[in-house]
Amino acid sequence: MVPYAAGDYDPDSMPKAVPVPENWAELPDEQLLDLRMCDLPIALPGSVMQGRIAELQAELDMRELKVPVHYYLAEEWFTPDGATSMAVPFYLAHPRLEKLERAQMLEVEGGDYEWCMRILRHEAGHVVDNAYKLRLRRQRKLLFGSSSEPYPEFYTPKPYSKSFVMHIDPWYAQSHPDEDFAETFAVWLTPGAFWQERYVGWPAAKKLEYVDGLMQSLRGKKALVDAPTEMEPLSKVRKTLRQHYRHKRRHYGVERPSFYDRELRRLFSDAPEHAGNMSAVQFLNRIRRPVRRLVADWTGIYQYTIDQVLNDVGARCRELKLRLAVPEEQARHEFTVFLTVQTMNYLHSGRHRVAL
Repeated sequence: MVPYAAGDYDPDSMPKAVPVPENWAELPDEQLLDLRMCDLPIALPGSVMQGRIAELQAELDMRELKVPVHYYLAEEWFTPDGATSMAVPFYLAHPRLEKLERAQMLEVEGGDYEWCMRILRHEAGHVVDNAYKLRLRRQRKLLFGSSSEPYPEFYTPKPYSKSFVMHIDPWYAQSHPDEDFAETFAVWLTPGAFWQERYVGWPAAKKLEYVDGLMQSLRGKKALVDAPTEMEPLSKVRKTLRQHYRHKRRHYGVERPSFYDRELRRLFSDAPEHAGNMSAVQFLNRIRRPVRRLVADWTGIYQYTIDQVLNDVGARCRELKLRLAVPEEQARHEFTVFLTVQTMNYLHSGRHRVAL
C-alpha cells in the first residue's frame, strides 16, 4: 500500500515554482513535462473520477458499510497504511494528463471505467480493513495470513491456484495477505459478480464466504478508525512531470534481460532459404500492440515494461538479421508464449508493480 516513488527525491533539490499558463492543457508534451506536479490546477471534483467515486460510495452504502473514505490526488493509486483515505493518481483528474500518461507509459492505469472501478473496489478493501481493524481478527489471519508479513521484493505467482480470487489481474491477490484480503473484498463488493457460482469448489470461496459474513456483521456499525491521512499528496510533490516519468519509466523498465538466441531461432532464421521472408523486425512491429496488450492482461505487468522487452528482442533480431522461419500465425502464437515466459521471469525477479 506504499507508492513506489516514496522517499526517492530530496525536497531541497526540487525545481522552483514557475507560473502555470491558463492554457496549460494546450501545451505540447515537452513544455507540459516541465510543470511541477504540485502546481497543476486540477482537482477530483468535476473530473471523471467524481462520478466513479460516487458510484463506489453507492455500492458501500448499499451494503450499509459506514466507512468514512477520504479521497485525494497523488502520484499513484494506494491506500496509506492504517488510514481511511485513498490516493487517486493525478492523471485521472484531467483528460490532458491522461493523454500524457498514455504517451509516457503506453497505458493509463484505471483509465477506462471497468478498470477504474476494479481498482476503486480494491482500494476500498484496504480502507475497510483499516477502518474496522480487521487485520487483528483471528479468523482473518488464519484465512489470509498476517498483515505484519513484509511486502516481498518479488513473488512467484501460482497461475493455476484456486486459493485466490482474480480481480485486478490474475495473480495480484498472491502478492501479500493484505492484497489477498483487498482483492477478495473487491470481488465480494462488485455488483453482479455472482461469486458464489464463479468460485464454487475453489478454496478461495471460503475467503469470500468469510468476507460476506464479516461484512454482514459490520452493517450499520460506525468505523473504529477515521484517519483521513494524506500520504504524499500531489500538493506537496514539488518535482516536475518530467522527473516523475523519468523515475517511473526507470522503475517499470528493464535492465537488458538475457534472451537466448536459441529461442529466437526457433521462430526466426538467418538461413539463405528464408532470405525472401518477412524480417523478424517487421513481424514484431506488426504484432507489437496486440501481443503487448495480451501479455499485459495476463501477467499484470505494465505495457511499458513489456515494450522494453520487445525493444531488446527487436534489437537482437536486427543484429542477427533474422527472418520468419515458420508460418506467420504459428510465429505469432509461439512468440506470444515466448514473451509471456520472459515477462514472467521478469515478474519473478522482483521488478513488478508495487502494491496498490
